[in-house]
Amino acid sequence: MPFLLTTIAGLSTMIGTFLIFISKKKSDFIILGSLSFAAAVMMTVSFTDLIPESFHMLSLQIKTFPTLLILLIFLNIGIILSFSIDKYLPDTSSDGLYRVGLISMLAIILHNIPEGIATFMAGNTDIALGITLTIAIALHNIPEGISISVPIYYATGSKRKALFYTFISGLSELLGAIITYLFLKPFISDLVMGCLFAVIAGIMLHIAVYELLPTSLKYQYKKLTIIFFVIGMLFMITSHLLFN
Repeated sequence: MPFLLTTIAGLSTMIGTFLIFISKKKSDFIILGSLSFAAAVMMTVSFTDLIPESFHMLSLQIKTFPTLLILLIFLNIGIILSFSIDKYLPDTSSDGLYRVGLISMLAIILHNIPEGIATFMAGNTDIALGITLTIAIALHNIPEGISISVPIYYATGSKRKALFYTFISGLSELLGAIITYLFLKPFISDLVMGCLFAVIAGIMLHIAVYELLPTSLKYQYKKLTIIFFVIGMLFMITSHLLFN
């Protein structure tokens, strides 16, 4: 059952690919809306889930001031890591969409692995808790699927590539569960997870601010970018309130 719950949570990312079937022609409206919405999701997840959870887990092991300092250190490690990946990641499209899709995929894979760990551990301890966590994760995995599939599709024109990259990112959640079951269960601690969540928050914040939002704003419809950003924030805050 824990493996099944983790698989459902991860593969819900595929629901986000529905937008690539709406319009075959390159649509500025779909692209800017998707990227702005995804940026809001990543930022909201970072500020309402990852950073507070990181602080909480670290504070269980160390005192308040070092906790904040360590959180900031690992947050910056995540930003530097994301910046390094972004700098050396090749782009085959003229508008930068392909790179946006790839870096979003890498970030979400890194995000999904610890999510898979958490879902597996919760489902293994309490099935009811595991189901609740699965629903919450599934809801915010849908826009993550959008952030990969839409830029990849409009950069390459290939639905197959868009679906494949999104599927790989979703499957990484199950990978987290498998790794936990086989190797990591005895070594997982609040300190390790706290540092990991801070790194992932740094990666997501960098991608949202440095990649997704600037690419959305290139389409010269700033009001629409803001509207979709607000919608993305409200979507995540609502799901957070319902399942936490």
